[in-house]
Amino acid sequence: MGKKICGTNYPLSICFIVVNEFCERFSYYGMKALLTLYFVTYLHWDKDLSTAIYHAFGGLCYFTPILGALIADSWLGKFKTIIYLSIVYVIGHVVKSVGAIPTVGGRHVHIALSMLGLILIAFGTGGIKPCVAAFGGDQFEDEHVRERQKFFSIFYMSINAGSLLSTIITPILRGDVQCFGGDCYALAFGVPAALMVVALVVFIAGSGMYKKNPLQGNILLEVCNCVGFALRNRWYRSKHEPRRSHWLDWAEEKYSKRLIQEIKMVLRVLVLYIPLPMFWALFDQQGSRWTLQATRMNMAFGDAFSIKPDQMQMLNALLILVFVPIFDLIIYPLVGLCRIKITPLRKMATGMIFAALAFGAATLVEISVVKTVVDPAPAKNSLLQVVNLAGGDASVKVLGTDLFPEPIPYFHDSPTYETFPLEGPAKYAYITVTSLGADTECNQRFEEEEAYSLILFPGPAGTQCKLVEDYIMKNEDGNPLVRFLNTLPEDLNITVGTVLFNVSSEYSVSPNQTVSQGVYSDVTCCLKSGECYRLDLGLLDFGAIYTIILNEESGKIVAHKTEDVKANNVHIAWQIPQYALITAGEVMFSITGLEFSYSQAPANMKSVLQAGWLLTVAFGNVIVLIVAEGAGLEQWKEFLLFASLLLGVCIIFSIMTCFYTYVNPEQLEKFYLENSGKEGDNNENMKKKNNDVPLNKTGKGTRL
Repeated sequence: MGKKICGTNYPLSICFIVVNEFCERFSYYGMKALLTLYFVTYLHWDKDLSTAIYHAFGGLCYFTPILGALIADSWLGKFKTIIYLSIVYVIGHVVKSVGAIPTVGGRHVHIALSMLGLILIAFGTGGIKPCVAAFGGDQFEDEHVRERQKFFSIFYMSINAGSLLSTIITPILRGDVQCFGGDCYALAFGVPAALMVVALVVFIAGSGMYKKNPLQGNILLEVCNCVGFALRNRWYRSKHEPRRSHWLDWAEEKYSKRLIQEIKMVLRVLVLYIPLPMFWALFDQQGSRWTLQATRMNMAFGDAFSIKPDQMQMLNALLILVFVPIFDLIIYPLVGLCRIKITPLRKMATGMIFAALAFGAATLVEISVVKTVVDPAPAKNSLLQVVNLAGGDASVKVLGTDLFPEPIPYFHDSPTYETFPLEGPAKYAYITVTSLGADTECNQRFEEEEAYSLILFPGPAGTQCKLVEDYIMKNEDGNPLVRFLNTLPEDLNITVGTVLFNVSSEYSVSPNQTVSQGVYSDVTCCLKSGECYRLDLGLLDFGAIYTIILNEESGKIVAHKTEDVKANNVHIAWQIPQYALITAGEVMFSITGLEFSYSQAPANMKSVLQAGWLLTVAFGNVIVLIVAEGAGLEQWKEFLLFASLLLGVCIIFSIMTCFYTYVNPEQLEKFYLENSGKEGDNNENMKKKNNDVPLNKTGKGTRL
């Protein structure tokens, strides 16, 4: 008899298991929250490839639980499986963290270490996924059913707590802590790695208290063997053999009728799983496409604080804790009072509709977000803006055409980038500038698909031209990009926050650099001679790209700020409706789906249904991977495509449910009792091996 907690029927060993699960979930969700921005900003992958790899990793994490279950039930047992795969998990985290250190090798080394780390993490987290909850259930005696149910409530709460805290904390470590001259991904990945080490140590610390059941074989493996045997028998049957009522009946020569009947019940449910991956295809984009959308939104909540784009994922974990009791205690009873029959399958279909509406909301947000984005120049074209420092208003003609029909005021830039046709990959163009009553011509070379600023400034022989390349892509982490244009005859050093700009003299332009969003009213600007001045740059806002012109006026250096690319003008709070809708969909779809599945099949087949459920998540991620890499759509069109696909799948699912007949669990049990004498108790061990893990009532728990 193991030790109990304060004289109760709760084994002391469950404390170690709950702490282990909290740390492991913190580790997993904290690391995963950073992945998309890590791929884009650190590995410099494009958004489509980053999304594809993110979902490839997510899919692998939900394929590997089947392997973990086979190892635990048929070879090592749950305890050793958790220990060994947790070690693999820790190694994966360490490798991933080392890959995020800029000084360790080059880009190819970082990619190799990152991918190796993610593969190890996928095998670790997936492998222990089916083991930890069931191992916790093993600690209770059979008669302590109520205590076991309460344990699972605490267990699933620890999952949500780990998820919620990690998605708040790790983005802060990434963005607010600077190391190696940029975002500190090494630390942000290192903390989840440390939490996984703690999880492993805590789990091992309780090893002397655990109740370890002997191996009893794997029901999933036996189901697969039975199905395979039936298919082979049916395929190679003699033409003279009589037909059988169901293809599974061809396994009767080797397997009991009871097992065959149970598999038939499971297959009826698994057929309903076929449309379900599309829901997960939408749901799991919170960490990829929705995070990328957040980087192009205004993340400031007044002067109080700013949220990180990868922190928005915490809304799902937070809202699930709010929505579950609201739906159970308020919404479902109110709908019942309206004499609307609420069946589990209707709830699931409604959950799909809510997820589709969430992507409809994301589409509307995306359409507004892209209005501040400057589209790159198409092939055989370039983009051009003019910065007028010539001493007066200036009119500009390119190859004799009025590319800029209105005069450009002094110390201003043109309102927008104009598209300049090149009729080839490159072209020299004569530019005529009229300023202060005089015309000046200059000849500049343009290349296709590039953006340029034409800087006009006074010279000995009149207005002079200087063409500089521009960077027009918004920063991938949402922060502003800044460059300085120095009109002084002396080099300058400017410090903006922690970022140092070195700008040469005579109308030279510094490279774009990332600075944190905020108000910069006291920026240090020093001449090469050592004399320093204070500059007021004002607000440098999310998503903007600034050219700051430094000019000497009245013996002081003055900053004139121009916006090459407009700041993000859609607030990130507009993402809240889509998160609320997708979370409401999760409550109705995911939690209800597991409850329905478990109520419609024998108790000893729950692990088979759990495997099927996890595979729907895995295939959902595969769908996103294919669309992200293959569709090539604008983002708002892609969101609309996913919403439309899910609505179509919802219709198919609803039609399928019309042909489904619910099974009464009491009748199932009666069937077992009636057949136990005829078939014997040869399957009794299978009833015990799965431990009847109770249904969880929290969103993260639905996928563990």
